[in-house]
Order: sequence, then C-alpha cells, then structure tokens
Amino acid sequence: MSTAKPPVYKVLVVDDDPDIVELLEFNLKKEGYLTASAGDGRQALEVAATFGPDIILLDVMMPHLDGIAACRLLREQPRFKDTYILFLTARAEEFSEVAAFDAGADDFIAKPIKPRALLSRLAALKRRDQDPHAAVEAIEINGLRIDRTGFAVYQEGRKITLPKKEFELLAFLAAAPHKVFNREELLQNIWGNDVFVLARTVDVHVRKVREKVGDHHIQTIKGVGYRFNAD
Repeated sequence: MSTAKPPVYKVLVVDDDPDIVELLEFNLKKEGYLTASAGDGRQALEVAATFGPDIILLDVMMPHLDGIAACRLLREQPRFKDTYILFLTARAEEFSEVAAFDAGADDFIAKPIKPRALLSRLAALKRRDQDPHAAVEAIEINGLRIDRTGFAVYQEGRKITLPKKEFELLAFLAAAPHKVFNREELLQNIWGNDVFVLARTVDVHVRKVREKVGDHHIQTIKGVGYRFNAD
C-alpha cells in the first residue's frame, strides 16, 4: 500500500544581501524545499507571481520597494492571502515589528538568522498544515462561527477574512471562553519559541481582530491579559 508523499513547499527568499540569500537557499534546498529568490521588494512581487510560493522570507530594509510595502501589496492579492510571510530583519525595534504585522506578516525573525531555528519554524508550519487532526471543528460562539479548518470567520453569514496569526489568536481565545491568558502565554501558543517577537505584538493583533469582528469579543483584563467574551 503506497503512502502519498507530502507536498513540496516552495519558499521565496527576498533579501538584498546575496550572502544571506545563498545561505538560506542552501539550507532550504537541503531540507527538500523548492526555492526562488529576489533582491528587493519590487522583484519579489514579480517572482512571486510566477513562482507561487507557499512561504515568503522577506527582508524589511531593501532598495526600490521595502519589505513592509511588498507585504502589503502581496496581501492585497487573493492568491497570497494564505501564504506564510515571515520577516527577516536586523531591526528588532517595536516600530518595525508593529509595522510588519500591520502589513500582514505571520512572523518576525530577527537577524542574524540561525538556519536550524528557521528550519524548525518552517517545519512547524508544515506540520500544522498537514495534520489532519488539527482543529477540525468549527467554533460557534457569541454570534461568530470560526471555521478552524477553512481559516474563516463568519458573522451573521458574512465572511470575515483574517491573516493567519489574527485568526489563530481569535480561535485560541474562543476555544477557552472566559479563561484569561497573559501576553506570554499567547506568544508561546500562537508564535512559539523559535521567533523573536515583543509582547506588544499581541496587543497589535488584538487591535486588528477587534477592528474586523467587533470590540466586544476580546476583553482586556487590565494588568493581566486577554480573554474571549462568550456573553
């Protein structure tokens, strides 16, 4: 009895430093990924259109078109709505991180990049995509229907599109209504250990979810964290 082979993931590496591109492509190819590369945001849009990546590793500071602008333009295209976009940057300031997530990034990885940690993170993304037992049910609560397999949220029959991390945050909180989670718990469960992100990241994502589904679904518990309001 033959077993179906897992899909081969395509990764687009975007950075204006050719040494970084070469290092990442070398390690990615060793792990069986198909790769393509671009040296700036403008070229990234062109390559993405023909390559069709599943994952984009995107530098922030680049000539012609920076990573933030490129990410925003990619997210405006329906075909890249579910593409994983991970920012690679030496600028670990809060401003860069907030701007990246506002543009639609899934994760934020600080340079210098450790190939083993990056590959571990990509493997976790693949496992989540390929696990047939992962969150197969839909959550219906407080006027929302959260489809955890289709990564979709419905409110009174209207579909609301959320980027992956915003969706995961909403679904995680909704799965344990009234339970309060602090920022560290949310960072651990949504972003994991392999990505450097600030606690402020949680606040940014909560704000963006509230803008799309309404303020009353996620409550702030002052000095503690957040919880989903099921009332």
